[in-house]
Amino acid sequence: MYIERISILNFKNIADATLEFSPRVNCFLGLNGMGKSNLLEAIYFLSFVRSFGQLPDSALIRHGQEMLMVQGVYQKQSGSMENISCGIVAGKRKTLKRNGKEYDKLSEHIGQFPIVVVSPQDSRIVSGSGEERRKLMDMVISQADKTYLSQLIRYNKSLEQRNKMLRVGFKDKLLYDSIESQMAQSADYIHAARTRWVEQEMKEAFERYYRRIASSDEVASIAYRSVLNDMSLTDVFEQCRAKDEVLGYTSRGIHRDDLEMGLDGYSMRRLGSQGQLKTFTIALRFAIFEYLKRHSGVTPLLLLDDIFDKLDADRVQKIMEVVSANDVFGQIFITDTNRKHLDEILVQIGGDYRLLEVDHGRFAPISESMP
Repeated sequence: MYIERISILNFKNIADATLEFSPRVNCFLGLNGMGKSNLLEAIYFLSFVRSFGQLPDSALIRHGQEMLMVQGVYQKQSGSMENISCGIVAGKRKTLKRNGKEYDKLSEHIGQFPIVVVSPQDSRIVSGSGEERRKLMDMVISQADKTYLSQLIRYNKSLEQRNKMLRVGFKDKLLYDSIESQMAQSADYIHAARTRWVEQEMKEAFERYYRRIASSDEVASIAYRSVLNDMSLTDVFEQCRAKDEVLGYTSRGIHRDDLEMGLDGYSMRRLGSQGQLKTFTIALRFAIFEYLKRHSGVTPLLLLDDIFDKLDADRVQKIMEVVSANDVFGQIFITDTNRKHLDEILVQIGGDYRLLEVDHGRFAPISESMP
């Protein structure tokens, strides 16, 4: 799958742009703040109907405007063409259409056009709270497993009900039992899916990519930490009921799960250098790419946003070698402030490409090699 063309209106600092892309490599050169990342975010927006920077919808609309619209034309691996459009009007709900037909639920779109983004914000995966890592697990698994997404929605709705009952001091045990039974069923599915994702789907690929990029004997690791590793959610609720009634919220459950991230047996969060941290998150994203490609049957788009900053020349070279593998990656988008980096990538990857300069939300071609 690749995106053939995009039209953008009032998305962040991009006032009006229509761009055609190479099915292989697309590079964007410009100073910081010129709109390179905003273009990648617009592409991401078409897949996830939200910002990858966790901004509210209102912050995506260009300053002084009342609405935005992003439209993309995709070429699927089957040969069919798909037209996706997503718009936001200030103060109203966003609209998402596929081939002119609006979705009943936005969640139905997740996973249809898989995408993997590597960006400076990925440092939050390691340095941020457990919520960041849960979001990562949920977003990735949901793209490949629709049942997971529905069970997650069901669990969160029941969690909200339980927390509301705890806040107001509700004491009806039968109602608690009913809600907690639903939560336990969903939690079992979610826990099993997360365990399988970490242990069977991610570990080997992640460790392999880290070794390849780092070119050292460092051993990077990820592990899934959950209260359900040791007991059922029903037992958790029985154990914590009195505490939860005092606190006014559900203190334990799969909504508190986390990923443990280590390097040579130590916490990556506490001891990792900037270069190690960036290598760690890039390796994790490449492993996620493999997972989505394997389970969706579609080659995701790969968006590399300013990934070479804070990396030594050897690690930059190793990353270029990885993304040059034509049998793994499909369409790639790369942003950088350094023309030398982009020229080296284009030479190494070869084949079709487009190189554009970005200046205050405007795009101008520098060079290209397209059929």
